[in-house]
Amino acid sequence: MVLNRGGALTKDYFVAYLKLIMNTKECPIVEAKEIAFQRLFRGNRNTLGLESYERFLLAIDSLTN
Repeated sequence: MVLNRGGALTKDYFVAYLKLIMNTKECPIVEAKEIAFQRLFRGNRNTLGLESYERFLLAIDSLTN
């Protein structure tokens, strides 16, 4: 997936990315969250900005409920 660093990423982007990880690695959301966080945010929630990080958390929330 192409990553646009010019603006805040959407919740839908993160949902799709997390689902892709869960499907390809056959893993639960907890593991997908860690993989995505390391790949996209490089272990630092400020890497893509606070708004993107908040939307990342919303995406995780929507997949766990």
